[in-house]
Amino acid sequence: MESYFLDWANLLLRWVHVITAIAWIGSSFYFVFLDSSLTSPEDEDLKKQGVSGELWAVHGGGFYHPVKFAVSPPKLPGQLHWFFWESYSTWISGFALFTVSYLYSASTYLIDKSRMDWAPATAIAVALAFFVVFWLLYDAICRIFGQKKNGDAIVGALVLVLVCIASWLACHWFAGRAAFLLVGAMIATAMSANVFFWIIPGQRTVIAQIKAGEPVDPIHGKRGKQRSVHNTYFTLPVLFAMLSNHYSFTWSHPQNWLVLILMMFAGAAIRQFFVMRHGYKLGRNGNPLPYALVGVAVIVGAIAWMRPAPVAAVAAVATPAPAAGVAPVSGATGAGTAGAGGQIDFKSVQAVLEQRCYMCHGEQVQMKNLRLDSPALAQQHAQAVYQQVVVQKLMPMNNATGMTDAERALVKHWFEAGAPTGP
Repeated sequence: MESYFLDWANLLLRWVHVITAIAWIGSSFYFVFLDSSLTSPEDEDLKKQGVSGELWAVHGGGFYHPVKFAVSPPKLPGQLHWFFWESYSTWISGFALFTVSYLYSASTYLIDKSRMDWAPATAIAVALAFFVVFWLLYDAICRIFGQKKNGDAIVGALVLVLVCIASWLACHWFAGRAAFLLVGAMIATAMSANVFFWIIPGQRTVIAQIKAGEPVDPIHGKRGKQRSVHNTYFTLPVLFAMLSNHYSFTWSHPQNWLVLILMMFAGAAIRQFFVMRHGYKLGRNGNPLPYALVGVAVIVGAIAWMRPAPVAAVAAVATPAPAAGVAPVSGATGAGTAGAGGQIDFKSVQAVLEQRCYMCHGEQVQMKNLRLDSPALAQQHAQAVYQQVVVQKLMPMNNATGMTDAERALVKHWFEAGAPTGP
């Protein structure tokens, strides 16, 4: 029942997280587009009011005319919409999902003993430290270099180095799947912290100054804009890190840290193209197409580099010796997988399932409500076994029971032969 309720919590939190993330990222993309597409107002009355830019748009059968006041409007409206709940609800739901999916079962999903054999409490503490330490270092970089000459370039370069170091450490300390999620959550935490500590407080200060009839200090708007721009460059890298958990060929790669860095860099480069294209249409900057081409080239290069080596057809695969600490299966055959006429010997497949899978999917424990400890059940769930063991290589989780490539090949041949259960 615990597994059942955890699955429901995971589903509902993921649902909420995706919805709120769409709202947050959508508003971020829209305001970057809006800010890049504004033109000087033509109406003299707008100029007198202090409008610095305007945009005419058509959508949903109507015309829209948003305008921007560079520092402050002459009069505050009665209703003012704040864009912060999208950010806060995305982070809260995301952290809750990360807790349910990884921190709650740290020994299963967070820890890879072949990398770091530490206690669950230690792994959880280190994972949470990634959020705090990254934010503190990133924020310090922005404070120290953000307002200096070429500050944006300096901050960008230093943050890139910081993300690379964090990615390398995460992928060497945690299970690959968890490491990718952790890096994405780490950057997303910095994004939400930008809203909480800089963007919203700056806007509140400006409004307080307007209400008090005091001169508005433009530094608050500049700092908020800087952090908002950082957030928009973070979006595509974060989305890749979050989506990658569905594709094991990324986080299970021997150099998974490099895969993560390359794909996040490609995402940031492509985002730069979309940020600049609006200004390019108005003649404000050069053609941003090279940024998109660089991003695509990195992705194509990663695809070529990560392609699997051709695997020769296996006529017969011997059942390997049991993993350390796992008792051999009584009566299991160590002979080849194929019998006379090329038929699959199910006893060999059953030996692998018993050694590698029964502890989580047997009589005593049925994680995900899945049992494999009989020929009929193995055949009934053959499709799921094939997908998880052979295609995605997600199971056993973090390969805790030491399943070998030869054993995965055996399961593959058994499934492709129609998942027979006879001799």
